[in-house]
Amino acid sequence: MQTFGTRTKSQVKQGFRDTSQYSSVVHSATWFVLFTIALITSILLSWLLGNYHVTEFFTKLHLIQEQPPGWLNIPQVENKYYLLAPTLVLFLLVQTIVIVFPQPQKQSRNIVVTILLVLLIRYLLWRSLSTLNLANAIDGTFSILLLLMELLAVSGGILQLLLMFTTKDRHEEAEQCSQKVIQGRYNPSVDILIPTYNEPEFILKRTVMGCQALDYPNKKIYLLDDTRRSPIKQLAQKLGCYYLTRPDNSHAKAGNLNHALTQTNGELIVVFDADFIPTTNFLQRTVGFFHNSKVGLVQTPQSFYNSDPIARNLGLEQVLTSEEEVFYRQIQPIKDGAGSVVCSGTSFVARRKALQEIGYFVTESVSEDYFTGIRLAAKGYELVYLDEKLSAGLAAEDISAHLSQRLRWARGTLQAFFIKSNPLTIPGLNLWQRLGHLEGLLHWFNSIPRIFFLLLPLLYVFFGIEAIKFNLKELIYFFLPYYLTQLKVFTWLNLRSRSAILSDLYSLVQCFPLAITAIRVMLNPFAKGFQVTPKGITRNQYCYNWQLALPLIILLLGTMIGFAVSLFQTLETSSLNLGLWWSGYNLITISVALMTLLDIPQLGIYQWFDLKTKVRIKSDNKIYSGVTLQLSEVSAEIYLPHCATISQEVSLEMIAAGLNLTGKVTHSQIQNQSTRFRVKFVNLTLPQHRKIVETIYCRPDRWQKRCSPGELQSVWIILKVLFRPLRLTIKRLSLVPQETKG
Repeated sequence: MQTFGTRTKSQVKQGFRDTSQYSSVVHSATWFVLFTIALITSILLSWLLGNYHVTEFFTKLHLIQEQPPGWLNIPQVENKYYLLAPTLVLFLLVQTIVIVFPQPQKQSRNIVVTILLVLLIRYLLWRSLSTLNLANAIDGTFSILLLLMELLAVSGGILQLLLMFTTKDRHEEAEQCSQKVIQGRYNPSVDILIPTYNEPEFILKRTVMGCQALDYPNKKIYLLDDTRRSPIKQLAQKLGCYYLTRPDNSHAKAGNLNHALTQTNGELIVVFDADFIPTTNFLQRTVGFFHNSKVGLVQTPQSFYNSDPIARNLGLEQVLTSEEEVFYRQIQPIKDGAGSVVCSGTSFVARRKALQEIGYFVTESVSEDYFTGIRLAAKGYELVYLDEKLSAGLAAEDISAHLSQRLRWARGTLQAFFIKSNPLTIPGLNLWQRLGHLEGLLHWFNSIPRIFFLLLPLLYVFFGIEAIKFNLKELIYFFLPYYLTQLKVFTWLNLRSRSAILSDLYSLVQCFPLAITAIRVMLNPFAKGFQVTPKGITRNQYCYNWQLALPLIILLLGTMIGFAVSLFQTLETSSLNLGLWWSGYNLITISVALMTLLDIPQLGIYQWFDLKTKVRIKSDNKIYSGVTLQLSEVSAEIYLPHCATISQEVSLEMIAAGLNLTGKVTHSQIQNQSTRFRVKFVNLTLPQHRKIVETIYCRPDRWQKRCSPGELQSVWIILKVLFRPLRLTIKRLSLVPQETKG
């Protein structure tokens, strides 16, 4: 059972604007998509129906495929293993670069990116000029569709590679700018806005406390309550921050922020989502950039103090990084170099004057943050991305909320095609900026080819459709160099935030809903309003998301049959069977994806953190020295290096924080000449709670970057996860008492 604040239907879905004024733009963009699809479909249908002119056209294309240019012919070598030479040479080259430069530098990155671009272009030319199967209309139709899907899938990757030449690092600049703030030479007034819509009080409380702990004197904190709750007003009064509300919920979060801007007057505006807590040096590290009058906004990464539901449901909380890490660790620095930084809705600072010039936050879309950044850039302001973890928030707490959040981001971003703030057409942006935003728009279409790639092996096995034509030598010579090189440097280029295999798993989990959403947006972009991601969820039982699982289960059953058929054919013919390998990979990844949809119980609303700090324990007039193993806002797990009898009521002192607390022992265990026990704090005062929040969330450098497993390790992790249910079943069977024989 999930429990969180009850919401009415009108509260869950907030209206964000009147779209009637954009109807002509909507129709033109939608009709363009429909016309393109209709044109391709009509040509392919004409071919299938035997139209003479169309058939003759594809016959000529087929002859070109049969006689490709000479430079696409495989070298004639005595030993077929010589064809592996390009792969081995390139693999050793990039391996050397990765070893010599563990962190990508400008020159090493440029060399690797150039190699990848050349190999990718070489592969695409081979695919386009040599591998299409146009011998008949049915195979030809799917062959062309496969090529189009591949081009759609790699288009964003090509743009990413091009933009990597412009990657920017702001750390040194931040060091220089922060000195002006620390030394008091630049301290503009700052208004901190915390928009809230029905988030639980305990989440808002620690967010406000974290903002109040910011090491910056000239600041005011405003709690913007869009549900007009009297307990939240009382909370603001109790904590000593300003409380703002408004008579309606027009334009959702953007409207809430815009209303607050009319009630405040700080030179700079800081926005934190209701669950995001800054470290004490957040303003010291960001405000200094605004000494440059051209800077309109500074964005920092979104970090999370809990694991995303996919990692948690797979039991990989300590292994997998959050899905957002790739975006904030790799993509945002790329976009910064191109001048297309994405404003991410939280943990950013904006200049009030700049916001006034563009009419405040954009209300045209559910992604008010993204398009506000675009308008600032179009006005000539510079958007800065500082890749330092200066805040942390609460990630979606179940797979349904996780997916709903991604679907909202997809809808909001793709609405760009239908509004005046379209980064591809808005006046004021240069080519690099438009390319940077085009990469982000294309990203949300990747789920469509992902589904096509899942279905293609089934078409091959069950219907004999051969959508691609090649032999083993061509595969080794043209495909293998690009694939293995890209696989080797994927994690290196994204600064070890995610492996290619794990990225594919994450995309598979959400590919069907995202593909449907992308299509729906292109046909009816404003059908859904702003929907808030629920936070503060508790769940006392396992919960499987059958709605998300259904298409994957159907696909799994079909893939299992296809794999069995392909295996039988391979054993009969002893020849290369692409369907076997493709189906086998899909079989593994779909199985693991289905396991991510089982949400595990989440009994408490407070997160536990592995946080070690020295403590003194007073129990029955005896004092013990120990260390915390885990800490939450209301409890602590403590380790004593010796045996001790701990009474139920204890006093404890957290030495580094200078904090004295009282508590009740809930669990206690003596093992290996040591004592472990948990203490639940009682009668916490407001100052004590503040100190705990600051200790857990607010220390500078509190949130460190973690490295994702490499490709080989990722394969091993997936296999372990896949066979974990079998291991658990065997373990349980071994615990069943054996029947005695008389």
